[in-house]
Amino acid sequence: MEQDEQVQQRLEKIEKLRELGVKPYERKYERTHYAREVAENYDALSESQQMVSVAGRMKTVRRMGKASFADLWDDSGKIQVYFKLNNLGEEKYEIFKLVDIGDIIGVSGKVFKTRTEEITIVAEDIVMLSKSLRELPEKWHGLRDVELRYRRRYVDLIANPDVKTVFEMRFAIIRRIREFLFEKNFIEVETPMMQAVPGGAAARPFITHHNALDIDLYLRIAPELYLKRIAVGGFERIFEINRNFRNEGISTKHNPEFTMLELYQAFADYNDLMTLSEQLIADAAQAVTGSTKIVFGEIELDLTPPWTRIKWVDAFKQFADLDLDLGMDAAQLFELCKEKRVDADPDMNKGQLLDRLFDDLVEPNLVQPTFLYDYPTEISPLARQHDDNPAITERFELFINCMEMANAFTELTDPMEQLRRFEHQQALRDAGDEEAPPVDEDFVTALQYGLRPTGGLGMGIDRLVMLLTNQQSIRDVIFFPTLRPVEQ
Repeated sequence: MEQDEQVQQRLEKIEKLRELGVKPYERKYERTHYAREVAENYDALSESQQMVSVAGRMKTVRRMGKASFADLWDDSGKIQVYFKLNNLGEEKYEIFKLVDIGDIIGVSGKVFKTRTEEITIVAEDIVMLSKSLRELPEKWHGLRDVELRYRRRYVDLIANPDVKTVFEMRFAIIRRIREFLFEKNFIEVETPMMQAVPGGAAARPFITHHNALDIDLYLRIAPELYLKRIAVGGFERIFEINRNFRNEGISTKHNPEFTMLELYQAFADYNDLMTLSEQLIADAAQAVTGSTKIVFGEIELDLTPPWTRIKWVDAFKQFADLDLDLGMDAAQLFELCKEKRVDADPDMNKGQLLDRLFDDLVEPNLVQPTFLYDYPTEISPLARQHDDNPAITERFELFINCMEMANAFTELTDPMEQLRRFEHQQALRDAGDEEAPPVDEDFVTALQYGLRPTGGLGMGIDRLVMLLTNQQSIRDVIFFPTLRPVEQ
């Protein structure tokens, strides 16, 4: 049957409901119990013969003339309802006969158990709360067009309880992260999502325009520089769970709009933040899965601290048998890429080539939780250099199942060195690197007032949720991921 015919049939039922004096879309309903509460309190409810009122969406119905069984779903789960002419009366049973799968209804009655011991409500009253015009799919996961699940997430959530569970776990993870940080005396702050100067990461920003001020603004690619301004102002332990926007490609690991945790801790360095990172993730895993050992796809991951720590340069030797010389210039690195069959462009700068080598030769080997630390200064413009080797910085990235999960470093607090790094990035930008950040003069001014020794950490929330819920695509943990327009 065509969809428009189904809609027309349900519109006709709406008219019949109105003829019976029934509103097809109610404004309120007094519910006494959720489905789960009925099950948990069955003995007391059954013994007292107490009337209960539940409300939810009818997903299945087995009609048998003057008696029918249906499953009603609410936020807590499902409850079976028994609709019988003798209990409802003719007027109410006429309303039930106009109820379709997908309709949201309220039901009142007493509870009993069927011969199969299923807890059931005997309906003595029924209220139409919201008439559904479209039929629910029987096997939503069976659709060939997987993207349709993301485009119509509302149907995906209705039809698949497992999908709803993933998002419930997402918010449990975020809640536990907040609790963990509050317990360690961090406070939660907010920073601008529209910025005059995009910074804090190497990424292309989205541009918008403010009409009243007649200026271009940028959706933030990271909250870093504003959080550090707050740190300059005297807040020693701060964090933000924030939305960031990067004008980049889409993949199973990337969405242009994503959620991050970013935090700063005064008088700490990157070693302290490695310990904090593994504690935080292990704590979240224990809270939502009950264990620090989890399964992702076909791999068992052990999140029990402490985790492996490898120097960035040493990782090339360990995984690619390559003694990487950080003194090589861009031309030499490009030749090395060709030798190692790493896809690269001769116009790439040194930092871009180093990233390509790492992405191809090292990252695919980082399955169990691993900290890669002491990154080259060339690709770490905001990190503090080692006192004895200015070519490397006190920076780490965390990888789990070959995914970057976190990025952190001992913050650069020298304002003049920060200005020099900004100017170097600006030169790369002027040479065509659209991801290199411009100079943020106000941030340099802030540093001139003095920033305590500080460690900063950014962690991808979406990827962490993927990991802890065993989802293979970032689209499965974001309610409405960015998708290609249908016409494309």
